[in-house]
Amino acid sequence: MMHRLGALDISAVIGKGEFWRLFTALFLHEDLVHLGFNLFALYIIGPPLEKTLGAIRFAVCYLISGIGSTIGVVALTQLKILRPAELIGASGCVMGIVGVWAGFLLRHRDGWQARQRLLNILLIIAIQVLFDIFTPQVSTSAHLSGLITGFAIGLAMQPKQHSF
Repeated sequence: MMHRLGALDISAVIGKGEFWRLFTALFLHEDLVHLGFNLFALYIIGPPLEKTLGAIRFAVCYLISGIGSTIGVVALTQLKILRPAELIGASGCVMGIVGVWAGFLLRHRDGWQARQRLLNILLIIAIQVLFDIFTPQVSTSAHLSGLITGFAIGLAMQPKQHSF
């Protein structure tokens, strides 16, 4: 069922040119618990960044981070670092937002509370890595690919206003 709806299937992306799967997989979830975890994480870390960047730039960061996460998984699978697997979920997007925060705060560390927020973001990353280690059904590669993509975006971002 998930495959028909657009799950990330590396063989379909590479072999059949179904590049839309890089995007659609981000909106599919196994169940309400899976969706709930992603929504809760986004609810906690998203609003302050959205306030800082603006809604449209936040949404663009979210989507580009997610696509970066799926492209990373495809690349690592093609390099035979990962075994082929179908993936779904928005956690690469969410980790991308964490990465945007990290890159943004590192670049703008002179801002009000920036250093404390950066330490909080590093704690979130550490907790996620531990969760990934002990939860084999999650894609650590998607999380890290989203995080790295988001970090690169965050380094380039300017606040919509200078108070953050």
